[in-house]
Amino acid sequence: MDLTQGTPQEKNSRAKKMMLWFGIVSLIMSFGGWTSAFLVSRSRPDWVKDFELPTAFIISTIVIVISSVTFILAKQALKKGKRKATSILLLVTLALGVIFIFNQFAGFQEIINLGYNFTGPTSNVTMSYIYLIAAVHILHVIAGLICVLVVIYNHFKQKYNADSLLGFELAATFWHFIDILWVYLFLFLYFVG
Repeated sequence: MDLTQGTPQEKNSRAKKMMLWFGIVSLIMSFGGWTSAFLVSRSRPDWVKDFELPTAFIISTIVIVISSVTFILAKQALKKGKRKATSILLLVTLALGVIFIFNQFAGFQEIINLGYNFTGPTSNVTMSYIYLIAAVHILHVIAGLICVLVVIYNHFKQKYNADSLLGFELAATFWHFIDILWVYLFLFLYFVG
């Protein structure tokens, strides 16, 4: 396909989608680097063996998967012209994202209650990696929540319809990516950590 072909709107759409995918690839590389460093560091003598991830991390994983489903359902409702259902599903997606972050912090508190801090005398390399990976992911979820807020705002302004979904689709792609990324990170920390 020739990327120079098409209307200005089609070119703009392709450019925005390509920029999003470049960002996603760079995030994959970043988290790939951290998980690789995690693997290498497991050979250290001060590595905590058989650490069980906090229950709140399990709950947050379920919540974020459900949020992807609600975003998919919101898009389907929008395509069918069901504006009220779209609004409700977008707000549910937003709420689930906030609940995810709340559960992540609850997970951090569970780790602290076990006596491990991010830094200082009660920290260790294992927990520092877990904090780092989860905290950086939280920052990306916050970026995703901002995208969802923009979509909600634009939806209320009636900027989206079955034929005009670019912003909606870009936000959904990013949201699904950060959801899949967390599932990967959780499974990685659960089975490898």
